[in-house]
Amino acid sequence: MTIGNVIKKYRKNKGMTQEEMASRLGVTAPAVNKWEKGNALPDVALLAPIARLFGITTDELLSFKDELTDEEINRYLSEIQKDLESKDYHEVFLSVKEKIEEYPNCEKLIWQAAVILDAKRMTAELPNKDRYDSVIFGWFERCLLSKDERMRNQAADSLFNAFIRQKNYKKAVQYLDYFSLENPERKRKKALVDSKTGKRAEAYRAYEELIYTGYQHIQMTLNDLRILYMEDDDHEMAKKLVEVSSSVASAFEMGKYNEVCFGLHVAIWEKDAAWTAQLMREILDSIGTIGDFSKSKLYQHMMIKSLDPDFSVGLRQELLKSLGDATFQYMQGNEDWEKLKSDVYE
Repeated sequence: MTIGNVIKKYRKNKGMTQEEMASRLGVTAPAVNKWEKGNALPDVALLAPIARLFGITTDELLSFKDELTDEEINRYLSEIQKDLESKDYHEVFLSVKEKIEEYPNCEKLIWQAAVILDAKRMTAELPNKDRYDSVIFGWFERCLLSKDERMRNQAADSLFNAFIRQKNYKKAVQYLDYFSLENPERKRKKALVDSKTGKRAEAYRAYEELIYTGYQHIQMTLNDLRILYMEDDDHEMAKKLVEVSSSVASAFEMGKYNEVCFGLHVAIWEKDAAWTAQLMREILDSIGTIGDFSKSKLYQHMMIKSLDPDFSVGLRQELLKSLGDATFQYMQGNEDWEKLKSDVYE
């Protein structure tokens, strides 16, 4: 916002005419008019008196108000939402536009205000909704220049969704470059575009790959959390995490082996002989299902390499050999364990 615009804004807020302002400053009304039109600048010596007249700082007068606190932003956003319920959309839009001009570098304000206005115009009965595109999209574009990666991602996400809404898929896909190659959101959004542009096979495969990698990420996180609870000697939560891991494996159709294998670590930690024997029996019996997820329709479009049968055989042999290890010393004498060690399971 130029100093002329600032002067005009605060003069009107004070209810003063150009003549009244000029009289208080000891200048002519035409001089004030030239300031507000941007045809001239006030003398440096007048900056402090002008600021005092408006009850603002010289920084505010010179539009150096670049940032608002999170509390101020949240309060203003609440005001916008309330105004949108009771006032004309265009009136609120112009008010927000003026606020953003006042704080041109406050990225949080710009992005969140743009999101609110964009969402409201989609749900409200407004004529010529697209007339606001250039300004609202311009605010999002401004946030793409942020040094904050999260802000860039949020702005790119808003623009991607806006152009998907308009079925401008060529434009939408341009914003995927703002997401790193490792970000699953990039792959999900690309799959969405593929699903709308005739590349349905690619879309199916990408979505299924996201499900599979999502499962792996969830299980790794649950495992890390389970270890943390074990380190803090929290037996209840450690067992709870085993139950959750098993349920997740079932929900993602990963096969019986993956449903029963997670508890062994906790059973050994607790030296629970009955539970250890039960789990080991279930693990040995279900080793053949270790690759069963490839048979699930959840992953039918993925190119999954078949598991070598020798892998399951080798894993079973390794588990059988481990039954006599020192790790399982607490199991010696357990009837079920001794049965496992016999030739019955070989």
